[in-house]
Amino acid sequence: HERGAFTHAVAMRKGRFELADGGTLFMDEVAEMSPALQVKLLRVLQEMEFERVGGNKTIKIDVRVVAATNRDLKTEVEEGRFREDLYYRLNVVHLHLPPLRERQEDIPLLAAHFIAKYARENARGEVHLTPEALNVLLRYPWPGNVREVENVMERAVILCAGNRITPQDLPAELSRELPEAKLDIDRFIPLTTPLPEALEKIEEQMIRRALEQSGQVQVRAAELLGITKSLLQYKLKKYHLTG
Repeated sequence: HERGAFTHAVAMRKGRFELADGGTLFMDEVAEMSPALQVKLLRVLQEMEFERVGGNKTIKIDVRVVAATNRDLKTEVEEGRFREDLYYRLNVVHLHLPPLRERQEDIPLLAAHFIAKYARENARGEVHLTPEALNVLLRYPWPGNVREVENVMERAVILCAGNRITPQDLPAELSRELPEAKLDIDRFIPLTTPLPEALEKIEEQMIRRALEQSGQVQVRAAELLGITKSLLQYKLKKYHLTG
């Protein structure tokens, strides 16, 4: 905007397009733009020029625009929420990025990147994930995608003791939302096994899984099993397990 364009506009200020002149401008969540803003953006993309708010001088720019959205823009166009001409103006090279749950190989890389970032910001030195914590990350579906990974890693770096991130440093919902593993009863328990003994074998396996997923932390394991810590400790002694 120009100086004096509105109240408190005490100095001229360049906008994003002007600042990106000669380079690339990333526009996130373009599907959220209002119809009026879509019209303005379309004009800038078509003409590669604009006027500052409060000014009458036309400013030419040379900008490459990269736009992103988590919606299907074609559907938005069909339902009248996004301009068709703007859609085709933006859709020159289309890149589809699958959700993180379909790119499991990216999870360790993203986690390591954000851990290093927040370790530096918090002067924590070198911090790394334990294998048990990484296993939790790999099995979680990540509905919030990369942003959720970043938030979880920032929290873990701040909360972890020492330089190791363990399952107990991760939000409890990551363990609660792990996909249920199917138990192949025919493989582990013959049909001739008496029912009380079979139930005990199943119970022991569930306790082992809970301990594994919780990083051997009894409080977290008890939460996963829906029992009290004291009852879990009794079961551990019964089945000669450690936790």
